Amino acid sequence: MIKYQIEGGSLPVVICYPEAGQTLCTERGAMSWMSPNMKMETNTGGGLKKIFGRMFSGESIFMNEYTAMGGDGMIAFASSFPGSIIPYQVTPGNGIIVQKRGFLAMEKGLDLSVYLQKKLGSGFFGGEGFIMQRISGSGMVFIEIDGYCKEYELAAGESIIVDTGYVAAMSETCSMDIESVKGAKNIFFGGEGLFNTRITGPGKVYLQSMPVINTAMAISPYIDLKSDDNNSRGGINIRLGD
Repeated sequence: MIKYQIEGGSLPVVICYPEAGQTLCTERGAMSWMSPNMKMETNTGGGLKKIFGRMFSGESIFMNEYTAMGGDGMIAFASSFPGSIIPYQVTPGNGIIVQKRGFLAMEKGLDLSVYLQKKLGSGFFGGEGFIMQRISGSGMVFIEIDGYCKEYELAAGESIIVDTGYVAAMSETCSMDIESVKGAKNIFFGGEGLFNTRITGPGKVYLQSMPVINTAMAISPYIDLKSDDNNSRGGINIRLGD
């Protein structure tokens, strides 16, 4: 098992300490700092099926592998958005399903593949999309969460109702479906939309308090994007008040 520690509070970084010969895999550009004895190698991480799967799930077609050479090493991976980093120990039959762009780093030997929603309704209206990521095999994976992470352990048949976009990850033993909001007043005046996501156990579900798309929508009214026709350079104006 890989040694690691997570620091940084709401701006987290996971610092890993691989032993000699141990390898960590990550998306291109995810490494933040490392010891000099970490050897980097870039590859596609598999055949065409895996390449296209990563493309559709929002990841790069290339992966970087970092191996500790000649002794113990150190390598750090920082989150790309304020939030949390969670470790998840993957074992055979106990994989994890992750939102697009949620994968941060993992031990070599794990398999990162595309996960397609089996039910059309979940893909169209659940807010998580048709395409998510599945990590399977045996080893440790680190997942990025937008904002604070709340974990629930669901028993077999137990469910939780989640608003659009707040599902960050779940055990592969869980299932996802959608259900409509009841009542005309709730639909038109409740401000919660037409549908919610239902996650049913058994397994763990990881919820995030600040989905990046919600954050972008919240600040978009205060940002003006303007282009300069004279020199073709863009600019950003931030409106602090009307």
